Amino acid sequence: MHDVRTVTKPSMLRLAAASLAGTAIEFYDFFVYGTAAALVLGPLFFPAFSPVAGTLAAFVTFGVGFVARPLGSVLFGHIGDRRGRRPVLVGSLLLTGASTVAVGCVPTYESIGVAAPALLLVLRFLQGLGLGGEWGGAVLLTAEHAPAERRALWSSFPQVGPALGFLLANGVMLALSVTLSDAQFAQWGWRVPFWVAGVLATVGLWLRSSLAESPSFLEIDDHARVPLAEVVRDHWRLVLLTAGALSVGYAIFYAVTTWSLAYATERLGVSRTVMLTCIMAAVVVKGALTPLAALLGDRYGRRPMCLTGCTAAVLWMFPTVYLLATGEPLLMFAGFLGALIAFVTMFGVIAAYLPELYEPRVRCTGAAVGYNLGGVLGGALTPIAATALAEHGGRVPWGVGAYLTGIALLSLGCFALLPETRPVPLVVAEPVMD
Repeated sequence: MHDVRTVTKPSMLRLAAASLAGTAIEFYDFFVYGTAAALVLGPLFFPAFSPVAGTLAAFVTFGVGFVARPLGSVLFGHIGDRRGRRPVLVGSLLLTGASTVAVGCVPTYESIGVAAPALLLVLRFLQGLGLGGEWGGAVLLTAEHAPAERRALWSSFPQVGPALGFLLANGVMLALSVTLSDAQFAQWGWRVPFWVAGVLATVGLWLRSSLAESPSFLEIDDHARVPLAEVVRDHWRLVLLTAGALSVGYAIFYAVTTWSLAYATERLGVSRTVMLTCIMAAVVVKGALTPLAALLGDRYGRRPMCLTGCTAAVLWMFPTVYLLATGEPLLMFAGFLGALIAFVTMFGVIAAYLPELYEPRVRCTGAAVGYNLGGVLGGALTPIAATALAEHGGRVPWGVGAYLTGIALLSLGCFALLPETRPVPLVVAEPVMD
């Protein structure tokens, strides 16, 4: 048995801050591609297509990253369950950072032909592979150090990271959009955010170099030989339920932050700057509300928060697309804000909920696979499906509202079948649910 050190509040603050910073950096890498796909990658890498088809093709390369994420969770989950959570944080950050910088160096279709989109696909796959390991490592390291009665709160720190990463990615894009002409942005400006990822990855590696290993991992005497095999054999139902439950969160987030950006700029004629500003403002509020949702989860339970947020999503998807179709900044912002409040009501507690559902010996693999499979269902398909549905609708894309409402209903059913977990000590090696 390894010694497990007591974690003080200052140590928790350092750990949570390092997890948050690293998560923000890796999600910056992932999100900057989504913004570029919505704004510029279609004409540069798929010039023979029509504008809508080019956007669809760019979103397909965007979706490849989500397909890779479950594979990354298997790869890095194996490392996390066999070797510890800390190595996952370093390896995933290196892979995601390097592949993001490389995206910024890929020549366009005009220069190298079909090799250009092929390279984008490969690099986007590597981005997804790295991010598939990031969430599990960062969240588990924080959750497994945290006291049970405040686990959701401490675990919400890395959950704020995606919002910060998105704001940073879009902030850089917005600054370039404002200061550069359309020709300059298309020629070289879009590459700058990808190059910035190299600097951010270096900072992230420095922040994570001194983190302590998880006490739950140190308490395990008999590590799983093949964690994925145990997850599939003993927890397959739980993996499917968590994937289905989380799909609505991904669908909401990427409908708001990626599809709506392309839809409004291409179909409604809203300026790129206005759209980025509306979306970023809604994401700021979402990030600020994450700790509050986590505190409520510590007080009232994980499952009630998830059911509440999912119900709100069912009710708000049609208003969201209606308000978007107005093209009015304040109304679009209101639609985005309502959707993201529903999102954060669920995802503010997910970083505590998922680890509590899985036993420690396979927790890194199980939680990460369930989380990232939800990304395939909700994140990879949503921009593609929404773009296709909106193309065949009127000014108000009601088909997109129906699609998002359907995903929300699926997730609501899955959350209803999951158990409550709050609070349980994560060092006890007993499965909560088979």
